[in-house]
Amino acid sequence: MTFPGAAGLRVERTGPQLLVEDLGRPGLAHLGVPPSGALDRSALALANRLVGNPEGAAGLEALLGGCVLVAERSLRLAVTGASVGIRVDDRAMPWGQPVPVTAGARLELGPVGWPGLRCWLAVGGGIAVAPVLGSRSTDVLTGLGPAPVGIGDRLPVGDELGEVGSGSAVPDATRQPLVLDLAPGPRRDWLTDDALERLTAPGLRVMPASNRVALRLSGLEGLPARRTHELPSEGVLTGAVQLPPSGQPVVFLADHPVTGGYPVVGVVSEAGLRRCAQARPGDSVRFGLR
Repeated sequence: MTFPGAAGLRVERTGPQLLVEDLGRPGLAHLGVPPSGALDRSALALANRLVGNPEGAAGLEALLGGCVLVAERSLRLAVTGASVGIRVDDRAMPWGQPVPVTAGARLELGPVGWPGLRCWLAVGGGIAVAPVLGSRSTDVLTGLGPAPVGIGDRLPVGDELGEVGSGSAVPDATRQPLVLDLAPGPRRDWLTDDALERLTAPGLRVMPASNRVALRLSGLEGLPARRTHELPSEGVLTGAVQLPPSGQPVVFLADHPVTGGYPVVGVVSEAGLRRCAQARPGDSVRFGLR
């Protein structure tokens, strides 16, 4: 697919998933629209600063790396998030720093190193696909925004706006277990004291079914609750931790539905959400009460 706009990047390989993401569509939940946007907003914002963009410019979110892009004109790029090898025309280039590329140059991101799952690529001028409801983000739940990037796509890039920025691109700590800071949720009173102790104990694992909609966890089957009756659907936020009857917690991420019918027993902090963005299936997770 060729997106209309100025020349920019041609896609030779996408890796497992390559998406256009900015900072999302906040404030539209009353219309049934998820916030979407980069799973690690700070990583995308930093990459944008490094190439002279506004923090909210659209970039690329690469799951497990492995993508290959060809520059159609001279560009400035930066990669943040999980640590990943970067090569331009077979020359190793620095991660977490602005990288100039010339027209025709071939940029390759290697596999994302463990621990980690996703990295973010910003380009000077931003990925200039058409916005939908004020955002260029791909929302995998509703299908809003551009389609996932495919092999052969040509992505337009806007004009460079500013000078190269600065910042410290250090991968977020992902030591095992991943600790997700948890504030009490509106249905905290549904948990017994024993259930709360089990919720914050080690032993949770990331399930393979996790995606941009939710981080799904196993290890709390049979968790006792004070109440078991059904809950009418109510609004939920990014970071909300739902506890379904299975006892397997669900942490809502950027593309989450705007309502849910299971009790929200806590809300994960922004730092915890950054760790969720890098959590791989099988990783050990623990909630830490704030």
